Amino acid sequence: MLRFLVSASLLTGLMLFSFAEIQSLGAQDPAPLKTLKKGEVPQKMQGLPLLFHENFESGNSKHWEPTDDKAWKVIHQGDNHAFSLIKKKSNYKPPVRSPYNRALLKNISVSDFLLDVKLQSTIPDYGHRSLCLFFGYQDNAHFYYVHFGKKMDDHANQIFIVNGKPRTKISTKTTAGTNWDDEWHHARVVRDTKSGSIKIYFDDMQEPVMTANDKTFLSGRVGIGSFDDTGNFDEILLFGKKVE
Repeated sequence: MLRFLVSASLLTGLMLFSFAEIQSLGAQDPAPLKTLKKGEVPQKMQGLPLLFHENFESGNSKHWEPTDDKAWKVIHQGDNHAFSLIKKKSNYKPPVRSPYNRALLKNISVSDFLLDVKLQSTIPDYGHRSLCLFFGYQDNAHFYYVHFGKKMDDHANQIFIVNGKPRTKISTKTTAGTNWDDEWHHARVVRDTKSGSIKIYFDDMQEPVMTANDKTFLSGRVGIGSFDDTGNFDEILLFGKKVE
């Protein structure tokens, strides 16, 4: 492990970082999350530089663009803050069949990227209990998303593309389902545009739970949310190649 000094600020205007001596995490290292002291963030993962870090300790969500402002709020959990999706079905009607609940990161589009997220389902347990992560976002009818569903079927626990028509699964590998409980979990999306590879990890960072290969959208914005459930999100890190 190599050690780096973090500069005092990231000149995107999105987030400030304190000086701290930290480790550069390798491809298969566990999530930093609460193992890092406040102000400490990895500056590189899988060769990609850190572009953004969000822990909501500022008490606001100014870097995020929800489909429905009233469906989201920053909450306290003990001494921690998190971004909470509080409406099962938000006041948003997608142009084609696709998730209702989404909050996109503002001002950053990426090609190759690694998105690391801590997430917690807050809906009572049922067969389609789920949360989603979004990427390659072009507009409301053109993007990718991964659906972490309790039980897998053609519309759950898959990687999807929305390309001007109702969502279509593109997974080449998935599992029987995402084992949701009421605890916090760790999810990761890794995108390589040259090969078209999409790899999805959940808790176990050694082996992807879902994979796909697609080159339809080679850059775009990223986001968090759900098809029509509730949940909390925290410790979001985006590493990648920024596209102007």
